[in-house]
Amino acid sequence: MKNIAIFASGSGTNAENITKYFSENDKIKVAVVLSNNKNVGVHARVNKLGIPSFVFTRDEFVEGSPILAKLEEYHIDLIVLAGFMNKISDSLLKYYPEKIVNIHPALLPKHGGKGMYGMHVHEAVVAAGEKESGITIHYIDSQYDHGKIIFQATCPVLPTDTPEDVAAKVHALEYAHYPHVIKELLTD
Repeated sequence: MKNIAIFASGSGTNAENITKYFSENDKIKVAVVLSNNKNVGVHARVNKLGIPSFVFTRDEFVEGSPILAKLEEYHIDLIVLAGFMNKISDSLLKYYPEKIVNIHPALLPKHGGKGMYGMHVHEAVVAAGEKESGITIHYIDSQYDHGKIIFQATCPVLPTDTPEDVAAKVHALEYAHYPHVIKELLTD
């Protein structure tokens, strides 16, 4: 059995989608969800699906050992970031090299870097007059939105699209592709 840990900071729609995708899989499962915020929807979403979730403090995240202990307890093979809003600590990168993946709501290397998340990205895409946007699934390294690209999918950006329109298109790509790419990474 391959075990996934999801790190999330928000409502948890991607975490829920990934958990549901693997719920009938007998070789891969979401084992645990970790969050830096106790007051977000991800906990209720995954708990109702039978997945435990835990909250960690900023100090625990930076220091690393409490997080690593939890990951070891659940025998984690891959860490999946799903709306996680903290830069990954060096201790996690050291123990999980090329075993931490993220999804970015644009076509990297464009519209990435510190501060480029959520609607900020979609606003930048529209402001730049881009003809397309999409998703980038990539490994995490020590820089924001910089690691090796695993997969990209695109969607058109029409001249009449608002940032909200682009967000809806990008979310659809996230839900369609992120679980499948995770599966491919764990079955290679």
